[in-house]
Amino acid sequence: MPIVKKIDFAGKVLGDFTLSDAVFGAPIHMPAMHQVVVAHLANCRQGTANTKDKGDVRGGGRKPYRQKHTGRARAGSSRSPLWIGGGVAHGPHPRDYHQKVNKKVRQLAIRSALTLKAQENMMVIDKFAIDAPKTAVFKAFFAAIKAGKKPLIVLHESNANISKSVANIKGAFVQHVDSVNVYDLLNHDTLIATPEAIKKLEEVFA
Repeated sequence: MPIVKKIDFAGKVLGDFTLSDAVFGAPIHMPAMHQVVVAHLANCRQGTANTKDKGDVRGGGRKPYRQKHTGRARAGSSRSPLWIGGGVAHGPHPRDYHQKVNKKVRQLAIRSALTLKAQENMMVIDKFAIDAPKTAVFKAFFAAIKAGKKPLIVLHESNANISKSVANIKGAFVQHVDSVNVYDLLNHDTLIATPEAIKKLEEVFA
């Protein structure tokens, strides 16, 4: 059974916290994580980039000069991509970058990412004793536990005080347990979760 440290908001170790072997001790499947991360980044793209090709640019209907005896290259339109003010050749047009990932593959990838975090750098915090937004308090907390440059806090319920406190810390991120995804798990140095969030993850992905 994977075991991680259980800490308080001052950074002191309270003891060990045992995790589910089915979720935090699962076999690591690199291809599944790669597929899910690629799909996540692709789905974040808006796909609204657009350019005008030769037929979309205004004007250019008249042949700019006669075909022969000018000493210049043949030209049928002044809106050719070769001309200044012409269209764009092979430019981007609106498209859908969405990639579908099967549910079982996504669950496999999340279990793999959670297992990696449990092996590398993961902590369970007893509770966040904060009653108002205080960025300095969280900076001290991250320094005490050596959370690195990009800590990820996973909560079981929304907390405006925590979200506002962490919002001004570069690299740090607060996430609800229902929004946990492979990209954020792999993109952050340290995973800090509440016991209730751990229980929810184990219920959903076991």
